[in-house]
Amino acid sequence: MRQHHHGYAWLGEKREFDRESIRRPPGQAPSATSERDIHERYREAVAVFPASEVPPIQTAHWLMKPPSLIRGTWENPGEAGEWLGRQLTEFAPRFASDQDREATRLVLLVQAAVERLRWGGDVSLGHYLRGAVFHSVAVVTCSPNRAAPELPCPAVAAGPG
Repeated sequence: MRQHHHGYAWLGEKREFDRESIRRPPGQAPSATSERDIHERYREAVAVFPASEVPPIQTAHWLMKPPSLIRGTWENPGEAGEWLGRQLTEFAPRFASDQDREATRLVLLVQAAVERLRWGGDVSLGHYLRGAVFHSVAVVTCSPNRAAPELPCPAVAAGPG
């Protein structure tokens, strides 16, 4: 398949997003304070990471998740950018920061994202919403991914979401 892009989105509690152990695949343990912590972290990663909808720490690791989490697939970076723009526009009124809600800033974010996708990069954006909620949106390049060329592309062609 030609180079293309998959979109991912997540909305959830900040405390869940902050659980680093569910955001790293097995074998990528952060520094731990004890051997028990290392074993617990690994056990949780094996049990939770593969199917968790919580965004991975490394954007390319979305490709390790089930294809059912893909919100759209596009060959054209501009179309992927349009989807990204719709995601940002939908949630912008709830962004915790006034600066993040500015229309010009959102347009510039989408333009920069499209440029990054054109050369094969990935895009990952996250915003805190009012309350203790976090919104994450990502567009990951496939076939191959520059950051993780060893990762296979999900075997699904999701619709243009």
